[in-house]
Amino acid sequence: MIGQSSASANSGEKKQAPRIGVYICRCGGNISDVVDIERVVQAASQIADVAVARQAPAMCSQAGQDLVTEDLRNQTVDRVVIAACTPSLHEHTFREAIARAGRNRYLYEHVNIREQASWCSKSDPQGATEKAIRLVAAGVAKARFAEPLSPIAVNARRHVTVVGGGISGLRAACDLARAGLPVAILEKSPFLGGRLVQWDRVYPTEQAASDLLRELLNEVAEQPGITVYTRAEIVEARGCVGDFQLTVKRQPRGVDDTLSPEELGAAIDACLVRVPSEHDFGLSQRKAIYRPCRDSYPNAAAIDWEHCTRCGDCLKAAGGKGICLDDSPELISILTGAIVLATGYDLYQPKPGEFGFIDYPQVITLAQLERLLDPDGPTGGSLARGGRPIQNVCLIHCVGSRQIEGLHEPGLDGKIHEYCSRVCCTATLRAAAEVRRGLPATNVFELYQDIRTYGRNHEQYYEDAMRAGVIFLCYAADQPPLVLKNPASGGAPLSVVVKDRLTFGEELEIPADLVVLATGMVPRNLDPIIDRLKLSRSAEGFLQEVHPKLRPVELAVSGVFVAGTSQAPMDLAESCSSGSAAAVKAAALLSRGHIELDPFRARVDRDRCRGEGKCVEACEHQKAITFVETASHGETSRCAQVNSALCNGCGICVAACPHQAIDIAGWQLAQFDAIVDALVADYS
Repeated sequence: MIGQSSASANSGEKKQAPRIGVYICRCGGNISDVVDIERVVQAASQIADVAVARQAPAMCSQAGQDLVTEDLRNQTVDRVVIAACTPSLHEHTFREAIARAGRNRYLYEHVNIREQASWCSKSDPQGATEKAIRLVAAGVAKARFAEPLSPIAVNARRHVTVVGGGISGLRAACDLARAGLPVAILEKSPFLGGRLVQWDRVYPTEQAASDLLRELLNEVAEQPGITVYTRAEIVEARGCVGDFQLTVKRQPRGVDDTLSPEELGAAIDACLVRVPSEHDFGLSQRKAIYRPCRDSYPNAAAIDWEHCTRCGDCLKAAGGKGICLDDSPELISILTGAIVLATGYDLYQPKPGEFGFIDYPQVITLAQLERLLDPDGPTGGSLARGGRPIQNVCLIHCVGSRQIEGLHEPGLDGKIHEYCSRVCCTATLRAAAEVRRGLPATNVFELYQDIRTYGRNHEQYYEDAMRAGVIFLCYAADQPPLVLKNPASGGAPLSVVVKDRLTFGEELEIPADLVVLATGMVPRNLDPIIDRLKLSRSAEGFLQEVHPKLRPVELAVSGVFVAGTSQAPMDLAESCSSGSAAAVKAAALLSRGHIELDPFRARVDRDRCRGEGKCVEACEHQKAITFVETASHGETSRCAQVNSALCNGCGICVAACPHQAIDIAGWQLAQFDAIVDALVADYS
């Protein structure tokens, strides 16, 4: 670690009064439609130490930035206050503009008068204007005490760990390896590929999913810099950006690749355990020693330790070799510079009785329908259920998505899923058209609230379904379809009752041999890794990025990135793009071998520190504060020491210290006092 520094004037020199420039943004009317900008400019110009006060239609534009850089180059001002929108949008933009003018980028203060004044006080322009004046005055007061700071530089390991071996994780790993970075892939299951292994074809290209996955897996295998760990989970995470220390628990496979196909087949046949197959969504069964499909990767089988009885029949059938039932988990230590989380999604699981699910065997999910339509699926592509042909199929949209609080009951996870799962409509339309093409005599009904085919060429599936003769019925969210057992003998086993909004609420009863529930994506339970890495969730429960536009694949913990459907519902193309984006950000972060962090970290005044330890007790961020023994004049004393790479500048330690021996660079206690004084001053 190179460490942090903050230059300040020599205490023996006479300090010159600061020359502060105040620049106020009209924000295309977002601010100026409510706040009287001219009045704010006039008030700012009268504040002590303000050299200039200017306004611009858009400060973030090149013309707005030029106002700042020109005043800095002319030495009209030596520090800057920008009054505009939220700093999370353009703080970096203005810092770079200041740096281009040859000045320290941290001699800058941002004031939010859009969200904090204009947008929240549209009905009170005068009040919004007065609030904006006080906020600007507070920004000037803080800038008056600003000091030049230098970024903190930390050494960075040129290594990335990708958590998740699905399509987005594999894409990220390949891109990182091509950039010259060693990569470790941690996959919780025994096999790579994620959900893509379960699909026959992908939209909108209609490419065989197995071909696409095989191409990507071959790329992974050809990259010498990629190490794959299956059945691996992070059990401990320490360190910080550039230097994470991960402890990974790896379960044994129990089966090696020395077995011939015949020996492996004999071992599987000998196993007496049968459990529902996750690969077929419970439509078939598998053994405790298994491969989910013939194209699984790695090619070796694995043992399901949860259900294996360790009877030894498989080992005997394999000739006493290639299978070890006594292996135990191992702990692996991985030192890495960045982490990409590509942990995927789960499908909403309907509750027993929801649209007749579980109660009636003829009610299945869209994912199960996809497996039934797959020529390599459990029925070889046949839709027959219970030995009878399928004459009427009803597909119900938005099951587990777009739920309404108070109207819908929480799912099995105890949550209401208010968001749109995005991919379900296109997938359902594609399946409906495929059923019609494969079984022209079968009637297909789609029951929907809205059709949302948002992606490029996705609308074509809607047109294809209409041309194929799919019948569309629109229901209201508060009047969902009812799935009932058909009392008539000899006919369809089920009836679906729906009030069709397209015919002004006419109630229709549809005989159904098969009811398909289009279930949405839901976030996986990532509590262990979220707790270990101190991550944030979105309101929907997915991993929360820093900013959806400016930092779409970065998480709040520096050095940790998100990819694919662990962030939000996405289709295949979006997941791949997300994985590539995360790879690019991680590669850029580690490319130089060191990382520069903002200097807003805690710092200790050794003369004031008494070593009481309240700061250490209060710090909850990876033990960023510790004690060191110092010797002075023959006496040994304790003093707090901050690890700037671990500190996140939260300031809890500042409040905990009774001797004011700690402050935050860029947020000194004197600045807080000045801000309060400015906010309560009289500006009438």
